[in-house]
Amino acid sequence: MNEWMPLWIFLTACLVLMAGFPVAFSLAGTAILFGGIGILTNTFSLGDFGFLPGRLFGIMTNETLAAVPLFVFMGVMLERSQVAENLLDTMAILFGSLRGGLGISVIIVGMLLAASTGIVGATVVTMGLLSLPTMLRQGYSPSISCGAICASGTLGQIIPPSIVLVLLGDVLSSAYQQAQLTMQNFSPKTVSVGDLFAGALIPGLMLVSMYIAWLIATSIIKPETMPAISTAARDLNRRQLLLQVLYVLIPPMLLIFAVLGSILAGFATPTEAASVGAVGAIVLAVSQKQFNMETLRDVVRSTTKISCMVFLILIGASIFSLVFRGFGGDDTVHHLLNSLPGGILGAMLAVMALMFVLGFVLDFIEIIFVVVPLISPALLVMGIDPIWLGVMIAINLQTSFLTPPFGFSLFYLRGVAPVSVTTIQIYKGVLPFIIIQLLALVILAIWPWLATWLPEVIYG
Repeated sequence: MNEWMPLWIFLTACLVLMAGFPVAFSLAGTAILFGGIGILTNTFSLGDFGFLPGRLFGIMTNETLAAVPLFVFMGVMLERSQVAENLLDTMAILFGSLRGGLGISVIIVGMLLAASTGIVGATVVTMGLLSLPTMLRQGYSPSISCGAICASGTLGQIIPPSIVLVLLGDVLSSAYQQAQLTMQNFSPKTVSVGDLFAGALIPGLMLVSMYIAWLIATSIIKPETMPAISTAARDLNRRQLLLQVLYVLIPPMLLIFAVLGSILAGFATPTEAASVGAVGAIVLAVSQKQFNMETLRDVVRSTTKISCMVFLILIGASIFSLVFRGFGGDDTVHHLLNSLPGGILGAMLAVMALMFVLGFVLDFIEIIFVVVPLISPALLVMGIDPIWLGVMIAINLQTSFLTPPFGFSLFYLRGVAPVSVTTIQIYKGVLPFIIIQLLALVILAIWPWLATWLPEVIYG
């Protein structure tokens, strides 16, 4: 009975989460319940709970996790400063005269917002409010419009600096050290958030290129679904257009280079770069004349709410993993993955399938804090590269954000889409992008160097 206890803990936690209870309390409550049962049945030691204060202190003093509220602040401030609206207007002028140009503009703006904010929900809602009415008004197919917006919004999962990669990097760093200690390596190497940022850059840009290629192909095959906008150039001459593009593009690009470039160049840690990004977002808001005390108050409140949610979930997940490991959950997972047919390939396919399915009903934060710490040490012991594994997980979670019927991006867009746009049209629109995502996963599985080459070049 005791050997099945880790499985019962995991299944119970999933059922409680799917029932709609708050995540942090569901994880902590499930763990304490099974811990109590284990103490009464002499299958769990009460002394294991003594490790909890040390774990919580480790969370509070973790410098990497300090980047989370700073990146959240940066994203929320940029959301309030009308950066997306200005970018969309300018890109529509620049590409609108081409068939499919408005769709390409949405993807490019989504990429820039992903590199600036990294918050999927905010990006999808913002793009849905700003670009969907325009695309429909210009004769674009509702399904293609919705698909482009949902797909571009989820780029915040994979394009650095991403909150997903920050959290994933912290979890994988601990798992990688644990795996090496298991293999009797008492001078373990480390994997950092900067490694993941560098590893995700090429796959992220590859995804953007595949999105744009599909839109161009669709505009050629079905031109009636993505018409050109004859009035896109308006009354601007080339010089005026160039000045407007530079005025709109340079500030967010400078912010992206300041944050991401300082990390990749080794000038700053992710936390230090996040603080630069937070200050840069304030400067950008001031330059757009969108900064005042009311705006700052709203941004600070939103940042506090999101950050508290993240860290409360992390505390709940820490209690959960403590009890799970106390029942021998690590050995159970390791044995389960090793017993699967196909060796490393079979284990990797099983883990990717599990995360894909869980992504329908659980948020990425829950999966990163609950599932990744449980399965990643066993995979890393098998010799899997931690950077490649992290990028694969990030793209997988991004795919689950798009997949009907429970994809979170679909709910975000449904909440702001006009009544004339049906849910079925949204589902149809994201299907080609889901196929592109799965194709990207296959490409990355065949050529892992796409994720490992750049970190090796930068950090050796």
